[in-house]
Amino acid sequence: MKRKDLTQGSVPLTLYQLTLPMVVGVLSMVAFNLVDTYFIGKLGKNELAALSFTFPVIMVIFSLVQGIGIGATALISQSFGRNDLAKAARETTDSLFLALMLVLIFVITGLFTIDLVFSALGATEEILPLVREYMEIWYFTIVFVIVPFVGNSAIRATGDTQTPSYIMLFAVLINAALDPLLIFGWGPIPSLGLQGAALATAISRGFTMVVSLYILRYRERLITFNIPSREVLFGCWRAILYIGLPTGISRMVAPVAVGGVTALMATYGADTVAAFGVGSRIEILGMSVFFALSAAIAPFIGQNLGQKKWDRIQQAINYSSIFSLLWGVLAAVVLWLLAEPIAALFTDNAQVAAQVAFYLSIIPISFGFQGIYLIGNAGLNTMGKPWPAFVISMAQMFIFYLPLAYLGSYWNEVSGAFLGIAVSYVPGAVVVFWILRRFIRRGVA
Repeated sequence: MKRKDLTQGSVPLTLYQLTLPMVVGVLSMVAFNLVDTYFIGKLGKNELAALSFTFPVIMVIFSLVQGIGIGATALISQSFGRNDLAKAARETTDSLFLALMLVLIFVITGLFTIDLVFSALGATEEILPLVREYMEIWYFTIVFVIVPFVGNSAIRATGDTQTPSYIMLFAVLINAALDPLLIFGWGPIPSLGLQGAALATAISRGFTMVVSLYILRYRERLITFNIPSREVLFGCWRAILYIGLPTGISRMVAPVAVGGVTALMATYGADTVAAFGVGSRIEILGMSVFFALSAAIAPFIGQNLGQKKWDRIQQAINYSSIFSLLWGVLAAVVLWLLAEPIAALFTDNAQVAAQVAFYLSIIPISFGFQGIYLIGNAGLNTMGKPWPAFVISMAQMFIFYLPLAYLGSYWNEVSGAFLGIAVSYVPGAVVVFWILRRFIRRGVA
């Protein structure tokens, strides 16, 4: 077992050691999406717009999966903090079983609602068949997405953030090799377009599922074949869902809100939808360090919470927040300077490229606050406070993000909408940081 004790040693050094491998992992997953975006962009703006329409729906599903993963991480890391390895194995196994049940629900529901959902998002009759091409295959790949994600969450709970990152990097390399082969065809392999991109995703994710399960079973010994009693199984599921369900729903709020903004962009035409989709993916690249840090801080807080080391938890939040603001400034400057050449990499359409560049010159001003918001929510969830995190997420999206985007659009069309999105993250960051500090002080007291 490759377990790391996170309750000892320097707090900033430990966070650095946890986060650095996670940055590689997050960048790998960002690269996964950007590779798809790059090659699909070569097919044309309609195909690129179709991919943009799929983004919020895929993120809704992935957000619920993240919730289950966060719930599992919180429980398993606390079990490791108490050195209860048998309980950690039981929680890992039961969380994977819960993930498989979700797969069945997603596949059945998704396949029967493609036209209904994407029409509501604003997909036209010209673009809807392209969306259908992609999603009819993608829905069947969900099992290859959910199982390794939950499995990697269990591995991170042990304090090992390197292995999950390597697994994600492995998926990106396979996807990058298969994308041009299946999208454009080569030799006897026909050109499959958007279906090829979905197939490449399925194959690459399938490999990661096999690797993740192998590590959990044979290296970490976190998969048990002992059949639990109904009380034990349901008790574990309740504990996971207590954190995972509100966390998943709160994370679903973001892509739902993005779907609302996508519908707003659709009123300005396919060029704007395509630009918003590309810009959002590039934005995630700039935010990758924050995603990594928020993922890394969960096992840190979990293990220290298991031993009631509140002082280390407080230090971790303080260091992480300061770092977020500094990194946000750096990322904003870099993207602002390179906005036009970056946009040109993803599309040959001059109008789309111009709007992508404009997006990248405005949105990054909020990066530091988005980082604090993500870290604060991760802290609340791991501490077993999912409902305050849920309320903050709802307020962030439906009181700030969506209204400010629409108000900005009313004020100055697309430019105003982008500015409204950027400003919306400031109040959310302030609120979540304040509430998190209050809970930590109560624990210390």
